[in-house]
Amino acid sequence: MNFELFEPEAQANLLPYDGVVQDFGLILTPEQSEQYLHYFLTRLAWQHDEVILHGRYYQTERKVAWYGDENYPYHYSGTFKQAQQWTPGLFRLKQHIEKLVGYSFNSCLANLYENGTQGVGWHSDDEPALVSKAGLETVIASLSFGATRKFSFKHKTTQQKVDLLLQSGQLIVMCGNTQQYWKHALMKSSKIIQPRVNLTFRYFYPYEKL
Repeated sequence: MNFELFEPEAQANLLPYDGVVQDFGLILTPEQSEQYLHYFLTRLAWQHDEVILHGRYYQTERKVAWYGDENYPYHYSGTFKQAQQWTPGLFRLKQHIEKLVGYSFNSCLANLYENGTQGVGWHSDDEPALVSKAGLETVIASLSFGATRKFSFKHKTTQQKVDLLLQSGQLIVMCGNTQQYWKHALMKSSKIIQPRVNLTFRYFYPYEKL
């Protein structure tokens, strides 16, 4: 069955409890999504991600690019990343998403998965820099381009899973207590040969600057 024949419907919450993941459906036309995909593949400063897990250094197969309002040094996955200034296309898209979501973002982590053999394992985006000292909720807007990929959530206690297929131009927003109670992952599939670009818009609180 070709799931791309069915456009995803907007939903207020994809999770059954302990968090909120809003699905805005497709926020771009197929033509716009294809143009943006080509733009991001050729214009962003892609490099292999570096992470430290359990004291060991790893270089990921997927590539990433960091952009932000300022040249912030972000501490992420045990290493420091330096944010680059917005490209015009990325900044326009950020403004569009902010109007849809009703939140402001000062940074974007872009991910490039060149094919289905590349994914990301179970994790939560719960770094201290994503949470303000006032304890405000973490809001992450995730926009997909390119190949349709399976994206999954798993509750940290009950192990209940929620699976969805993210299409090109589809926007989901993780908010509320999602990062506290749920992990998420991008599943691998050797059948997928097309690239996928994922943009995650965030608001970082760079404590190191205070």
